[in-house]
Formats: sequence, C-alpha cells, structure tokens
Amino acid sequence: MDGYDRVPTWEEVARHEGDFIYTVAYRLTSDHDDAQDLVQEVLVRVQRGLRTYQPGSLRAWLSRITTNAFLDDARRRTRRPAVALPDDPDVVLPPSPDAASAAEAERLPDHVQAALAGLTEEFRVPVVLADVVGLPYAEIAEQLDIPVGTVRSRIHRGRLALREALA
Repeated sequence: MDGYDRVPTWEEVARHEGDFIYTVAYRLTSDHDDAQDLVQEVLVRVQRGLRTYQPGSLRAWLSRITTNAFLDDARRRTRRPAVALPDDPDVVLPPSPDAASAAEAERLPDHVQAALAGLTEEFRVPVVLADVVGLPYAEIAEQLDIPVGTVRSRIHRGRLALREALA
C-alpha cells in the first residue's frame, strides 16, 4: 500500500499501514505494550504531519516517524525515569492489534528477538531499519542524521553482535 500518488487520509494510514507501524515499533521496543504505545504516538504524529507529507514512499516516511518517536522516548526516559501508573481500572488502554498483526510482528523466534533487544539502540535501530523495514542505507543515514559510512558500520557491528548472541 506504499504507492499513494496523493496524500492519504489519516484513516487510510491507520487502517492500511497500522500493521507495518506496529511491526517496526515492536522490533525497536521488543515489548508488545511499549510497541502499542509507540504506535499511538506515531499515529498522533502522522495526523499532525499529513498536511506536509509529499506523496512518495509512505512506508519510509512512517518508519522515520516511528524511529524518531522511539528515539525521542528513549532520550526522555534517560532524562526522567518512568513512574508506574496506578492500578486504576478506569484507565483506558489502547486497542490491541488484531491476531494477524500480532503474529506478523512476532514472527521472529523468541531467542532472535531477545538477541535483537540485547543490542544497544545505536546498533538496534539501524539493523531494524535495514533488515525489518528494508530501507536503503542512504535513507537510514538521513533518518538518523549520520553519514552512510556510519550506518554501514553500525549495521555490520550490530549483525556481528547478533551472530555472537545467537551462536
């Protein structure tokens, strides 16, 4: 559904690309609940950003928003530790993705996902963007605001660390 020749509506993005956003979010966070939270944040950002979206690679744009939201949250957590929410039954939780979405996102075996989660963000983010999202190195470099050579190095080192963890 990546080939819109016009600006899609928010509803189209949420309906047709929600599974993709969840998959990227899950690979970055390695946690179902955190991925759901990240998807909600991404959809809010998409709603605000659609007016400036230029038709092209929608999935590249969505992966950039997802990655930036993930990195923003990671920076925020390092500055301010999270406080657990009280056990309040009136708190409304975001809806869970359907079974097909969850199965798609969890297709990696547990030991592989655990190894991916064990990577530092410095290596995990480029590996996910390259190997899960399928972005070219140049787009990853642009999203992360680092040189292409650094992207190559981080992906190489991340993959080596994954191999070692899985050996």
